[in-house]
Amino acid sequence: MTPDLLIAFVIYAFVTSITPGPNNTMLLASGANYGLKATMPHLLGINLGFCVLVLAAGFGIGGLFTAFPFLHALLRYGGAAYLLYLAWKIAKAGRPDSEGGQDRPMTFFQAAAFQWINPKAWIMAIGAIATYTPASGFFGNVLVVVAIYVLVNAPCILVWAAAGTALRGFLSKPLRLRLFNIAMALALVASLYPILAEAGH
Repeated sequence: MTPDLLIAFVIYAFVTSITPGPNNTMLLASGANYGLKATMPHLLGINLGFCVLVLAAGFGIGGLFTAFPFLHALLRYGGAAYLLYLAWKIAKAGRPDSEGGQDRPMTFFQAAAFQWINPKAWIMAIGAIATYTPASGFFGNVLVVVAIYVLVNAPCILVWAAAGTALRGFLSKPLRLRLFNIAMALALVASLYPILAEAGH
């Protein structure tokens, strides 16, 4: 991987990691509802789970979508259904110490597993492998791509969790927290638009 390509990929990894999407929306909501410490397993699950996905894409699992097109549709609609479920959970969430606030933040393994049905994660992973991974010394380059994503993605998603945590004081009133959670749920639903719009073409 040449220095120019390396720099270009770092920019790609940063932009795709910092921009809004299902993971960042959920981290923002989790930080606001549960705090940064309780959200850390969720954050680490996203980071490491996504990097395993990139590794798998590099080693050929992404080719299954070409060989078996129905898998792409299964991922799209299965992921969309799960995102709707998560949006509903966020909309009704309350603080753990409040009455009825029995929901817990996503665990490490739940967040890691979610990457496999997160359409944005697949787009990021396949884009990284297809565009920024030279064929010469391919497997070594895949490992470089994964390592860069570990380093770039972690602080980007931490920003979202920390931003949510910073809002906890403002959201201490139940009505504000409820309105915030509804807004986050709607944002998560809105993230489905590109997935469903693509299905219409």
